[in-house]
Amino acid sequence: MVDAVLIDLFSLPANLQDNIQGLLHNTLETIEKCSSIHAPCVYVMCCQRQGSERKDEQEFLFPALRGFQSLSRRLEVICAETTAAALYTIKQRLDERDLSIIKIILPTIRKDLMKVYLDHLFTAVYKFEFKGLQVVSDCESLQISEPQHEGQTLPSEDVALIQSEIEKYLESLPSLKGKLTILRSSLIPDDIFLHGFTTRTGGISYIPTLSSCNLFSSSKRRDPQAVVKENLRRLANAAGFNPEAFHRVKIDHANAVCIMGKTEPDNYDGIVTNQKGVTLAAPGADCIPVLFADPVRKACGAAHSGWKGTLLGVSMATVNAMVSEYGCNMKDILVVLGPSVGPCCYKLPHESAKEFHRIDPTCVRLFDSANPYIDIRRATRILLERGGILPENIQDDSIRDQKQNITFCTACHPDKFYSHFRDGTNFGTQIGFISIKD
Repeated sequence: MVDAVLIDLFSLPANLQDNIQGLLHNTLETIEKCSSIHAPCVYVMCCQRQGSERKDEQEFLFPALRGFQSLSRRLEVICAETTAAALYTIKQRLDERDLSIIKIILPTIRKDLMKVYLDHLFTAVYKFEFKGLQVVSDCESLQISEPQHEGQTLPSEDVALIQSEIEKYLESLPSLKGKLTILRSSLIPDDIFLHGFTTRTGGISYIPTLSSCNLFSSSKRRDPQAVVKENLRRLANAAGFNPEAFHRVKIDHANAVCIMGKTEPDNYDGIVTNQKGVTLAAPGADCIPVLFADPVRKACGAAHSGWKGTLLGVSMATVNAMVSEYGCNMKDILVVLGPSVGPCCYKLPHESAKEFHRIDPTCVRLFDSANPYIDIRRATRILLERGGILPENIQDDSIRDQKQNITFCTACHPDKFYSHFRDGTNFGTQIGFISIKD
């Protein structure tokens, strides 16, 4: 079953663009006769030349749509000056309707080009099928058929041009949900370190659970890497770091730590450096983004601490890496816990809760229930203090001056933070980041 049909008339030569009404009419006629291409939604993608005064392409093309009662209610014409702009608009329409299986009808010679756009603007959530569109020599009829050749790799310079077109378009989009906001800790000295924790505002991600400054892309979510890259560019511009020297942990929900400058592990939840101008980051969408700073030895680190990583001691593993690699003194290291799911909301099955109860009974509430409430922040603090970090060098939600609190509950603040626990599988992600100033 196909969710939607996309008809690509974008690349028609100028002389055929002038006859787009007739071409569209013939294309729709062909689709209407082809029962195997039936779909709830049909999108027509065509080029709006610069300087065009056509304000409403649907109205302009209305004569071509007459007589297609079965299509007219489910058809939309998308005109834009670039393929990137047209495809991104269609992607928004698909996402509004939660559609994922798309049949694309396009000139065969454009298939390889289209695949590059799709790779950059979509994720593995979407499935695409292709049909060839051939303009017969008399220019008054079209044929839809199977593509005539297997896909080929475009030259790297063509791919680079497409990528540049996409980036330029995404940069032009307005920020959503307000201004980009960065939370900073008063514990970390800002004359030595650049750091912060992001919120969900000020980016371009438009899907409700990802809107708007989502900073993580995966094959299971609808936000492509290109959008996340643009959100990161805006964050870097606001925060003052170089996005080309940005290193994010590769989550494994364990306790491995990457030492910048040494062989990078396949997966790791902690990362440390003493290199200036290198920004380290840890994501969080309920899990704790933890930042580490030593103003004496001028070293820093970041860690992703979910419930598994907390039990495995990822925070102390990151501290120990700073001590062993850079000669840090345990008593000089500052640790800040970022926004994360609080004990007010977070539950785990009783068997998992037992492990937190063993760390300290105060980490668990309603211990005798099937799904007790868990305080992964308190467990993290206790393990850090036992490891030698001074209590006053740890900032979390127990801070005395709540005006300085930045360890908010992600699940309790849907306007400020993403939450996997609250939003389900298509959730967004915020980060904690830190670097040593040049």
